[in-house]
Amino acid sequence: MFTLAQPRCAHTARAPRAVLTTSRARRLDARSIRPPLARRVAARAMPEDAREMDGKRRADVSAKSVSGEADAVSAEGGNILAARAEALALTALEWGRAAWPTFTLVASFGGWYYFSIAFNIYQKALLKAVPMPWTVTALELLIGSALVAATWGVRLKRAPECTSDMIKAVGVLGTVHFLGNALTNVSLGKVAVSFTHTVKALEPVFSVGLSAAFLGAIPSLALCASLIPIIAGVMIASATEVSFNMAGFLSAMGSNLTFQSRNVLSKMFMKGDEMKKLDYYNLLGVLTIASTVIAIPVALATEFSKMTLANVTAGGMPIQTVGFNLVMAALCFQLYQQLSFSVLERVNPVTHSVGNSLKRVIVIAASVLIFRNPVSATNIGGTALAIFGVILYGQVKQREGAKKSA
Repeated sequence: MFTLAQPRCAHTARAPRAVLTTSRARRLDARSIRPPLARRVAARAMPEDAREMDGKRRADVSAKSVSGEADAVSAEGGNILAARAEALALTALEWGRAAWPTFTLVASFGGWYYFSIAFNIYQKALLKAVPMPWTVTALELLIGSALVAATWGVRLKRAPECTSDMIKAVGVLGTVHFLGNALTNVSLGKVAVSFTHTVKALEPVFSVGLSAAFLGAIPSLALCASLIPIIAGVMIASATEVSFNMAGFLSAMGSNLTFQSRNVLSKMFMKGDEMKKLDYYNLLGVLTIASTVIAIPVALATEFSKMTLANVTAGGMPIQTVGFNLVMAALCFQLYQQLSFSVLERVNPVTHSVGNSLKRVIVIAASVLIFRNPVSATNIGGTALAIFGVILYGQVKQREGAKKSA
């Protein structure tokens, strides 16, 4: 009645164990990879200190992750900003290089006009109180010579090497340079600044006449026609000038004659290799020194008896103000002439001539506003006509020069 137990098949005997193993694996997976709810339940079951440490650890990890991402973004943004800044800097540098010549030219024109106005204002005030134009001219040239020597001494400009031929030429040119400035100062002391500069608009007339007489440069009909409005304008302005004075008028005319003689003599004497080496600045420097050597004896011969403190202050200007105006006039005179040469180096002579005509207009307007000189509409019209003639003369001369070069 006993029956033998039948042996189980291999797969039958192992089945429960396989089921058990799979079930246990699932329970282990559930313990190791808990769902969020299980994780929160486990966290609540942890001690309070352990929960705080776990929170800090998780916060540190999160902060480091965020900080790393922020650093990466910041570094990338910094590189972009640096590249843009470099590109902007290069663009600004290119614009600056392109605009620098224009800027320096405009600055030279502005300085030329400003110091010319300042010189005429200081000079007129000084000569009105101290009517000693030859002495004032000599002292201003002496101050200018000191500035030239200082420029050479500190090596801002290299001093020219003077030869015997150069000294002879500079001596002649220095004489007419001194006379031109002295006669201008005589005119400024006698008549209004506006009238002196209106008369000095006749410079092209003297230039054409002297060039024809000494250089054989016969002017064309068009060039002669351009002189008509200049002459007519000066005649109209002179006839209606309230401050008209014959000595002042003739002194301004003499200034035109001497300055244009200087230009003609320059073409005659500035032919040697040594003379051609002189640039505008050194030429003005040697002319200033040569003029000073001639001006001092002339001033002593003509106005020595007036060189007393009583005579200097007789016009009501304190001696300190006299000295200040003298120094400022001398400085402005040197600066405006240097800047005039600076402009001439950058533009053609006709443009410089037009700029000089516009400078006269500005000087005339500034002097009328500052000194309150009475002017009539006819006087203004005559001055405008003369200035227009100067500009027209420059245009005709430029056109004729272009035809000759072609």
